[in-house]
Amino acid sequence: MGREKTKCITSIGGQALIEGILMRGPKTTEVAIRLSDGTISTEELSTNFIRDKYSIMRLPLLRGIAGFIDSLTMGYKALSISVDKAGVEETEEPSKFDKWVEKTFGDKMMNAIMVASTVLGLLLAIALFFVLPTFVFNLIQNYAAGSAIAPWRSIIEGAMRIAIFIAYIVLCSRMPEIHRLFQYHGAEHKTIFCYENDEELTVENVRRHSRFHPRCGTSFIVIMLILGIIVGFFIPFANPFLRTFVKLLCIPLIVGVGYEFIRMCGRHDNTLTHIVSAPGLWVQRITTKEPDDSMIEVAIAAMKKVIPENGEDKIGL
Repeated sequence: MGREKTKCITSIGGQALIEGILMRGPKTTEVAIRLSDGTISTEELSTNFIRDKYSIMRLPLLRGIAGFIDSLTMGYKALSISVDKAGVEETEEPSKFDKWVEKTFGDKMMNAIMVASTVLGLLLAIALFFVLPTFVFNLIQNYAAGSAIAPWRSIIEGAMRIAIFIAYIVLCSRMPEIHRLFQYHGAEHKTIFCYENDEELTVENVRRHSRFHPRCGTSFIVIMLILGIIVGFFIPFANPFLRTFVKLLCIPLIVGVGYEFIRMCGRHDNTLTHIVSAPGLWVQRITTKEPDDSMIEVAIAAMKKVIPENGEDKIGL
């Protein structure tokens, strides 16, 4: 008996951008941007994925690491395009620092700003999600609870990381720009659901679908946070910096395992996958918002560009 064929969620996914969406298909990756004049601009991104270059990177665990790196690379390129095409009107006089940056970097000013922002963001993430929870736990252990809570270190630190993550995205969602970004995120999910259900890609059909998708990047981050708790049980160090260093070394393993969990949730629909997906789907209530019709149109434009005509988006279950 032949195995049933279904739409491949693993090969078609997307990311929300500034006034646009990045949609990645089996063969092409497309960026669709809502321009200031109301029209939609689409542009294909040149792809040079690690999994395509090195066959070993298609193996379990390694494919998750490769996919993570590919997603970051494509997201960076797409964000640059979206910032450039969507355009942000400046209403204030440039400061001396702005003028210095523009004079120093010229046409590469935006790339320089994005690189600097990425580096600062990574340093802030390491401080908040790795160093701070260990430092706070050590304070509690030394001055309050003593050794009684020592066995619970990983769980307590993990709970703090999850709380920081949720608080961060809740605060960010209050910003109008981020709220619109989350609306595009919702449009992306709805459009993918519509496509997976073999429905015509129209605004009306897309609008009816859920904005919560089990293969979302939000779900992936939540799973990584939970896996980090498990890994933490095997790290004996209490020093915040040494413990952080070891955890950073474990990130590739966590990414690889997390990807396999997400992949499993995309391919199967059962009690186990529902349990695994539940925390991420709950957090998506914050990171996705109901889109308006114009956002859905952008998501549809991106999706139509990446759908292969030869059925290569089909996989056997």
